[in-house]
Amino acid sequence: MAGIKALISLSFGGAIGLMFLMLGCALPVYDRYWPLFLLFFYILSPIPYCISRRVVDDTDSASNACKELAIFLTTGIVISAFGLPIVFARAEVIAWGACALVLTGNVVIFGTILGFFLVFGSNDDFSWQQW
Repeated sequence: MAGIKALISLSFGGAIGLMFLMLGCALPVYDRYWPLFLLFFYILSPIPYCISRRVVDDTDSASNACKELAIFLTTGIVISAFGLPIVFARAEVIAWGACALVLTGNVVIFGTILGFFLVFGSNDDFSWQQW
């Protein structure tokens, strides 16, 4: 039953993060939808790590180049997701208030993605690899 509670809390966190992203776009004060490009980063961020988990054998205790590359690519995607709203705000494409809302949504959504991999990342009976 602990898995169901974790899944519900993670989905609540994702909904809160998307709410902040939508508020940064759709409030009448801001009224710009450029920050919705961050949805691509949200979708792309777990893909390198998921691929490396399928390819890499975790029995070796030493560092693996495939896993290191996946972590590097994921870090680049996450940093780009935080940098894009700041670039938009500096170029005056979006307002700074919208940038703050989008960055808050980024923290919540990437925290939710990290929480998903921490909760469901182990190779036990309730693993995400079974999905």
